[in-house]
Amino acid sequence: MKRLIWIAAGVAGASLILSAQNPDIAGIITKDAGRPFIAIPDLKGSGDAQSFMGAFNQTLWDDVSGAGTYRMAPKTMYPLNVPQQPSDFAQTPTTAESYRGRNLSDWSGPPVNANYLAFGYTAVQNGVLVLYGWLYDLSRGTTANAQVVGKRYLGSVDEAGARKVAHEFAADIIAVFGGQSLFGTHIYFVSDRTAHKEIWVMDPDGKNQKQVTHFNSVSIEPAVSPDGARIAFTSYYHTNPAIFVFSVDPVRDLRFYNQRASVNSSPSFTPDGKQIIYSSSAPNDRCCRIFIANLDGTGWRPLTSMGSLDTEPKVNPKTGREMVFSSGRSGPEQIYKMNIDGGDMERLSDGTGEAANASWHPDGQKIAYAWTRGYATGAWNIFIMDVASRSYIQLTHGEGKNEHPTWAPDGKHLVFASTRGGRPQIYTMLADGTQVQQLTTAGHNERPVWGK
Repeated sequence: MKRLIWIAAGVAGASLILSAQNPDIAGIITKDAGRPFIAIPDLKGSGDAQSFMGAFNQTLWDDVSGAGTYRMAPKTMYPLNVPQQPSDFAQTPTTAESYRGRNLSDWSGPPVNANYLAFGYTAVQNGVLVLYGWLYDLSRGTTANAQVVGKRYLGSVDEAGARKVAHEFAADIIAVFGGQSLFGTHIYFVSDRTAHKEIWVMDPDGKNQKQVTHFNSVSIEPAVSPDGARIAFTSYYHTNPAIFVFSVDPVRDLRFYNQRASVNSSPSFTPDGKQIIYSSSAPNDRCCRIFIANLDGTGWRPLTSMGSLDTEPKVNPKTGREMVFSSGRSGPEQIYKMNIDGGDMERLSDGTGEAANASWHPDGQKIAYAWTRGYATGAWNIFIMDVASRSYIQLTHGEGKNEHPTWAPDGKHLVFASTRGGRPQIYTMLADGTQVQQLTTAGHNERPVWGK
């Protein structure tokens, strides 16, 4: 209930546990046992390209390993001879030690035991960084049949260009098994590193962190439109919390009309990108209930009734016909679901502890949320719930306060805020709670949201 009171007052401010009803909810990502092994030795660059290969190789490895599509064969098991192009493989199998690494079986057999091998090289040609990248299916027996990916990738001759071609090569590798690369998506978040809470944006791996707002005030609660072209957020720039809508490229204030109220907050977009739902104390400053409006703030109408404290509305991205939100109508903050027209309201969380920050999975069947189940008041952890069955899994386990989970577009990753290192920072993880990665370090960072 604390965060709802905070909004109303305008103060600036592992392993899985499965529910008994439905253990299959853990299958949101591919199980380890079903993922193929892939070997990705460090690629080399010729001439000037070599100086950027550290950034390239780290990016390629991180993208593929973090996708949840493959298991990574440890580099310590690799042969000393690493092919850079198809012609480097032995035309006929050989047992000569000097050729070890030039046979497909050197990679598919012990100690590597890989199913796939990614290899290639880079060079600077006519002022362009060129990557020649291949992916081989080692089960096909011969080099003539093994190629799955074989492409040329182009980038600028600098570290940014090296990361770009690594992202693109990784995307093609991930796509072989139907995975979706997160390259090109963005994470928006709140940071106080400039001594004011402002909206920032970064790449999914934490690179290219940039400040979006420059209000020198308190700007919080970012949301991203379905096409990634707009963001909405709450700001105290005009003293009372109000909603702003900005275009992303270029960054520009699109002017959202805020109805007269002491609080307008917690905006999010409808799946068609044509409307915004939000929380407001209008018309008599009794905070708060859920409203829906056009993108410019006109045509607003209430969706919930007065007399309760409702906030954090999110519309189902698949159906567009129902939404979840946080409410104190039954006591401590809980998560509710209702139709977009205001009907068929029901509580999703079971009433124990506090539950908030619901975020729809792209399939519209599950939500990620924060819950204090089993912990002291304010000790939040991240959970996933299957909305139909109400079964859930727990992803974090008391490592600080873990809040504001949001799904990545691929439906396999989550971004969230955690105080596990002392100060609140932004982290990502797979949807089974593994592969936790810290993305921010400067200042206090919170309230992340993942968009295109």
